Order: sequence, then structure tokens, then C-alpha cells
Amino acid sequence: MMEKNGSTFVGSRQSDLKKSFKLALRSLLTTCSKEEFGKVFSRFTIAEQECLHRLFVQVITSLHESMEEEFESLFLETQVGPALNTVEQLVEKQALDPLFSEKTNFIDVARDLSMAKKNEIHYLESMLNRAMEQKRIIEAQIIELKNGRNDVPKAVDIEKLRSAVASYGTCCNGIQGP
Repeated sequence: MMEKNGSTFVGSRQSDLKKSFKLALRSLLTTCSKEEFGKVFSRFTIAEQECLHRLFVQVITSLHESMEEEFESLFLETQVGPALNTVEQLVEKQALDPLFSEKTNFIDVARDLSMAKKNEIHYLESMLNRAMEQKRIIEAQIIELKNGRNDVPKAVDIEKLRSAVASYGTCCNGIQGP
């Protein structure tokens, strides 16, 4: 069923897509526990471990928020919501009208819908690949910090990492989907 939200309708397909994306993103960017983090950085002092863990959580949180904002922006920009609502309305009309099948060429509708979904899947896969690459880079930096440094991370290094995360968000805002 459709719910009226202001002047736009939010159908179940639209809300299901958004929920699925958020669940996939959450599982991709799940942070490790503080205990696991402590085990990985056992050579560091507890204060250094806590500092690194806070930084790690900030990076993951920022990445998560950036990706959700980018998804919402592209969702609105590409008008996925209205397209899904139109599909949902057509399905409801078809269920109510026994003669509807004579009026619609289902093969064309299925082909168009299939093509749109394939394009959407390719775009989401590329977004996921970018996020996984960013996560890999962050993990490599953490390992480098663990193996290559025995002193407390300098404020300059932390600021470099923060600016890299910020520039990632800025960079992604200009990338367009298929």
C-alpha cells in the first residue's frame, strides 16, 4: 500500500529499496569492537588504543553518513521514487482491472523495468566497490600505524586522515550514476 508523505507518495517498493540499501551499508561498515581493536593494537598503550579507536569510529561514521547522503541525493536526482511508485500503481490497477492485461504490453514493461534495475545494480555495485576500496585503504593505514609506529599518532597525521575522509565525501558528491 502507499502512504501519503506530504505531497508525495512513498510506496512499499521505494521504502524497501531504501531499507535494503541501509542494511547493506550498515553490514559493510560495521565497526569492530573495542576489545578486538585493543588486540590488534596490543603494542600501543591503552590511551593510544582509545585514541586510535575513536578515530576509527569517526572515520567509519563519516563514511557511512556520506554514503547515505549520496544515495539519498541520487535517489532524488534520478527520480527512482516516482518510478517505483508508478510501477506500484500499475500493479495495483492491474490487480483491480481484469481487462488491464489487454491494454498493456507486459513484455515491454518487463524489459524496461529489467534494464532500469540492471543499471541500478551496476551503479550500486560501483558505489559498493568504492566503499570497499576506501575501507581497505583505512585498514591498510591502521596496519601501517600498528606495524610502523610505536609512538602516539601525531595531530598532523590524524588531520591528514580526516582531510582524506573529507575529500572522499567531496569527491563522491560529483560522481554521477549511469
